[in-house]
Amino acid sequence: MNSALKWMPLVAVIALATAGCARDGFYDDRNIDYVEAQRSEPLVLPESRNVQRYRDAMPVPQASGTLRSSERFSAPSPERLATGRTVERDFVERREIGSDRWLVVGADPGMVWPQLQDFARARGLQVQASDDARGVMETTQGRLSVRQGLREGASEVRCDQAGQPLATCLDALEQHLGARTATASATSLAGQQISGEERLRFEQRSDGEWVVHIPLDIDRVWAELHHQLEADFAVEGQRELLEQNPQRHDFLVSYMTVTERGRGFLQIVLSSDVRQTPQQIRLVLESEGAERTVLRAINESERTFTEADGRELLERVAGLLR
Repeated sequence: MNSALKWMPLVAVIALATAGCARDGFYDDRNIDYVEAQRSEPLVLPESRNVQRYRDAMPVPQASGTLRSSERFSAPSPERLATGRTVERDFVERREIGSDRWLVVGADPGMVWPQLQDFARARGLQVQASDDARGVMETTQGRLSVRQGLREGASEVRCDQAGQPLATCLDALEQHLGARTATASATSLAGQQISGEERLRFEQRSDGEWVVHIPLDIDRVWAELHHQLEADFAVEGQRELLEQNPQRHDFLVSYMTVTERGRGFLQIVLSSDVRQTPQQIRLVLESEGAERTVLRAINESERTFTEADGRELLERVAGLLR
């Protein structure tokens, strides 16, 4: 018998086994599962149903006009997501820098304003003047105000007298707003909304440095960034908040850069430092006038800090401010 023929049964068995693995086990190929799939008839609810209980999960609003084929438009870019864990945020939070203190509420100004009006009525405050468009209420006991916060969907609430924050008023406001939800109907303050595209803008300068432009004053940005960095930059060996200075409006952080995280085994072995270690970076806020602040990332170590490292770090930090 030809020696080649002796192996034919074994070859057949292996072929059958391999074919079986293609449908089950490690080599399961499911591309053929839906070859003969057919479209089913849409679900039809009975006419006797309660229409209030069944609505579109994702309704599409009606267009106010028609779009001609000659018109051009660009879809908005999605906001970048901050990598890593999400910082849990309360509905009402405290903020301060120096002697200034205020509240940050997790709702738009148009939703918070009616709650301030309710607070004034509940406390029996004597309202002398009220500006719905600006979100300012003058009373004999103090001045209540609300304005757009740094983060999207957030507001800043203040209670002061002659420019000085009133601690007891802020305590009462915190309790009042904390007992409410963000379901209040918006009445005004539409002009205070800042879109996501206008809020944070990345720019690469001529020298290659990446910066972030923020359309708010430097003190408000520093206070918000301080609060968020304390919560998020608390992972030992990865990212940590080391120092903060409200006078200089900067922060010193220890951060594992994207370059360091991307070092392969061979690069580590051939390097003088076989460990992956974070490096110190200073986050600096610079004022460019009223309601204009720039965020920079400056290398404070002797190790290389590339343009990609700067962009990646600023994206993470900017994600905390959205």
